[in-house]
Amino acid sequence: MAEGGHVPVMLRETLEYLVPAAPDILMVDATQGLAGHSIAFLERYPGLRLIGVDADAEVQAIAKRRLVPYGERVSFSRCYFDEFFKDFRGKEERPGLILFDFGVSMYHFREAKRGFSMQGEEALDMRLDPMTGRPASELVNELDARDLTKILEDYGEEPFAWRIAEAIVRDRKAGPIDSARRLAELIRQAVPSKVRYGRVHPATRSFQALRIAVNDELGRIRRALEDAIECLAPGGIIGAISFHSLEDRIVKFAFRERAIRPSRDRYRREAEAPIPHNEGKRGLFVLTKRPVEPAEDEVAANPASRSAKLRVARAAD
Repeated sequence: MAEGGHVPVMLRETLEYLVPAAPDILMVDATQGLAGHSIAFLERYPGLRLIGVDADAEVQAIAKRRLVPYGERVSFSRCYFDEFFKDFRGKEERPGLILFDFGVSMYHFREAKRGFSMQGEEALDMRLDPMTGRPASELVNELDARDLTKILEDYGEEPFAWRIAEAIVRDRKAGPIDSARRLAELIRQAVPSKVRYGRVHPATRSFQALRIAVNDELGRIRRALEDAIECLAPGGIIGAISFHSLEDRIVKFAFRERAIRPSRDRYRREAEAPIPHNEGKRGLFVLTKRPVEPAEDEVAANPASRSAKLRVARAAD
């Protein structure tokens, strides 16, 4: 287990599907976190070179310490992954492997002290990069009930979004809502009594929604996938691990709109088959017709992996 209690999710499946075409290939770990996936690939492929991307300076500092043994094989970029691939397009060397893991590490929930956890008396921030964007406290204390409801519905699929938004607007009249614990308890009291004390905390969807809004997570995924696919080397492989339906849907359609139809002519090269949608974009062979899910033993050992889904595609030559 890595620092911060982080366990790399679906490691076996990721190694199975993301196999480099050459021993000295360049890989981009686009959401490096605490470097669990990075270490596994560097160990398995001694000639592989890797760029680790992360927007969180604290997390990247931990990754750098863990990756010291791999020396010059590893380099780092501190930025959001969509910004990285926007700037990377046009570079001379294209990566043969690209991996996204859209999950938030346990470090953020247990150690970051930025309001990701619903349990602590932490400042309500939720930014992965505290130097950019608006903290969650500003959204909670400044948006009206209609805008808060939209965030909770669109990004959290929260069935009680309006009740929660009204409770937030009403409660903040007594003073700013500035701690994660206060917001979580407020939400617990706002939902119907029958769902207040279930297995899942009733504020889980709302906290997810606010975190997504604060970090523009879904917008970044859309932009990053668009550019990352274009950055791939011919025959390069891209994999994306999602943790909820909103993320998985974006990956699914990003791959589907570029999917190349298999040719019915067995003498015709597969790469010459037509692209059904959006001609002019890079074609992909989708390697996972359905998302790959974690094995039962992984879910038992690491319950946080239970909602993970892996999709993989290979760029046309």
